[in-house]
Amino acid sequence: MHGRRHHRWILGSLAAALLAVTAGCTTGSPGGLTAVAGTSASPSSPASTATAAGPSGSSSPSSPPTSSTTPVPPVATITATPALNSGDLAPADPITIGVAQGTIDALTMTNPDGNPVGGTLSADRASWTSGEPLAFGATYTVAGTATGTDGKQVAIAGTYSTVSPDVQVKNTIYPSDDMTVGVAAPIMVKFGVEPADKAEIAKHVTITTDPQVEGSWAWVQHDDGLWALDYRTKDYWPAGTKVHVEAKLYGVKVADGAYGRADVTSDFVIGRNQVVKADVNSHELVVTQDGQVTATYPASYGRGDNTGDTNLITRSGVHVVTDFDEIKYMSNPAYGYVNIPERWAVRISDNGEFIHANPASTDAQGYANVTHGCVNLSIADAQAYFHSAIWGDPVEVTGTSVQLGPDDGDIYDWGLTWDQWQALAAS
Repeated sequence: MHGRRHHRWILGSLAAALLAVTAGCTTGSPGGLTAVAGTSASPSSPASTATAAGPSGSSSPSSPPTSSTTPVPPVATITATPALNSGDLAPADPITIGVAQGTIDALTMTNPDGNPVGGTLSADRASWTSGEPLAFGATYTVAGTATGTDGKQVAIAGTYSTVSPDVQVKNTIYPSDDMTVGVAAPIMVKFGVEPADKAEIAKHVTITTDPQVEGSWAWVQHDDGLWALDYRTKDYWPAGTKVHVEAKLYGVKVADGAYGRADVTSDFVIGRNQVVKADVNSHELVVTQDGQVTATYPASYGRGDNTGDTNLITRSGVHVVTDFDEIKYMSNPAYGYVNIPERWAVRISDNGEFIHANPASTDAQGYANVTHGCVNLSIADAQAYFHSAIWGDPVEVTGTSVQLGPDDGDIYDWGLTWDQWQALAAS
């Protein structure tokens, strides 16, 4: 009996020891068992590391930190000029959409009807550029995808809206299609408003001629208040020259709140070479074609150089024929006449100078200068000259004390020397 009790005591002691070891597995142990998974710990602050005390009161080593997985964003970046979702765009401005660190898989821009807008994808597929002008007052939708160098795909999406149609302005070209004009004819590309950036707008206007001719553009404000790019040749046009002018102004911003309504073009030809020689001291008007005299008319010019009244002087310089009236009512209240009908009137400047018939000065024609600045001919001679002239013919007046210039109205382009004209040239 004693031996069995001793054996039961030994077994009891072993069971107690095992129970103590089992309890230490959950709280800490002298053998350094770590905390179970899920215990919070801060890797950067040892003082806040969770510990578990064993039977001896010592602390266990810090638990290793745990981390969650954060998705890495795609490397491809979409860029656009103008920025996607922009509004109030000029219809003529190109749109470029690109991708950095990647290539474009597919991209479309569609108009409000769902039809695609033409465009070009670059050879390296890094950018797409629109290839046609947009409509006024419309919204366009962009959709596509690009794949980055990391193999991840990103979406391309957005819209563009253009300016309202009510901001359109009209632009014109003169001479117009199919005209035949004289060898001094200027070209006038007129704008509905004064361009804000004249040098930039000038880049949209081009001219081609056959044969090639030396000339240049200059900005001129005409009598109607409109600004124009005028083209003048260095010397007179060669007879028979074919001229094509193109102003690509549709959707182009001309000024704040003003955009070109349409592209405009003109194709015309230069006619025969007819030049009028008007030497006021000869009292004659001489018509030449290709350098040969075809007519000589007795004439009377302005009397201002004789009286000292500069208002009555026929201006010296190259005038340009611009208008024709079989009957022209002329007025100059300061000199006592209003609405006097004159026959076969050919305008040569906007300061009131005409070549026309005037029976009242018949006796002076060929002998003396008695007019208020016009060139007077007989009725028969004025009619003959009227029918020989075309828009753009030069009339070269010489022998007076006042030169034709900007103050004499509209087309004074030939009243400037070539150097003076080039000083006004549009870049």
